[in-house]
Amino acid sequence: MKAASKTSDQTALAKADEDLIALFIQSLWLEDGLAANSREAYRRDISDLAIWSSQNGHPNLALSQPMDLQAYLSARLKSLRPSSFNRRLSSFRRFFSWMVRQALRADDPSQQIKSARQAERFPKAPSEAQVERLLAAPNTEQARGLRDRAMLELLYATGLRVSELVGLRLNGLGLSEGLVRVIGKGNKERLVPYGEEAGHWIGRYLAEARALILSGQLSDAVFVTERGGPMTRQYFWQLIGRYAQAAGIDWALSPHGLRHAFATHLLNHGADLRAVQMLLGHADISTTQVYTHVARERLARLHAQHHPRA
Repeated sequence: MKAASKTSDQTALAKADEDLIALFIQSLWLEDGLAANSREAYRRDISDLAIWSSQNGHPNLALSQPMDLQAYLSARLKSLRPSSFNRRLSSFRRFFSWMVRQALRADDPSQQIKSARQAERFPKAPSEAQVERLLAAPNTEQARGLRDRAMLELLYATGLRVSELVGLRLNGLGLSEGLVRVIGKGNKERLVPYGEEAGHWIGRYLAEARALILSGQLSDAVFVTERGGPMTRQYFWQLIGRYAQAAGIDWALSPHGLRHAFATHLLNHGADLRAVQMLLGHADISTTQVYTHVARERLARLHAQHHPRA
């Protein structure tokens, strides 16, 4: 049934709309370096709008008006969660802003549509005490434990995405500078400092454990396994879950949880939100603003502690 529906949708997509969408998807790759899965999600969203518009008397996607987009969103997404509504609207905003930049139309009809209100969702991060117990959990008398300690220390010190951590290569590790060079989302490169403590454990791992784990095999990955290649995301996910349990953390801690801890603890100690944005590799400050509640709470504590009338 799904295959038949897909064929029907493809048939319903007008040639002019199909060509326009193809150009947009190409730009997502050439200009922004978006991954294949992300490009396909945009293609589905914009194609669905084009098909629905054609079926409802608006055959030209390029001429869509705010009322057309609002009608589509009401018809298609009225029963879905606000997050689904906003994700689809985000796709339309990116598509029509691209059209404006390409001088294919003069205005962006999506800008007149308001996002749906969503309940604030704050990422759960371990406390500083919990992180200390987590970092101390690996047995550093063993080669694998030393590797795992170095990985946990580096993740907490830099806020890297887990894919950036396991994908780190030797030529991206600046030992003398105390920096890592990573390629993040959108194929964008950034430099992130990691500090003395993480540097100490990375140095010990490279000097004492990495060669033992490789057992004569060659690899340019920083963090390796006995198979001679880089550690996978899935394996590291299992490791951090095991160490979290050993550290007495009674909820499912993921590698992303340490990334949240990195950002939260930086803000708690006075870091600027825009600096945290740069360190996390967020292209847009709005992505980092999920942490603004941390900054607000810190300011409230400072006010209560130091203001004469608090």
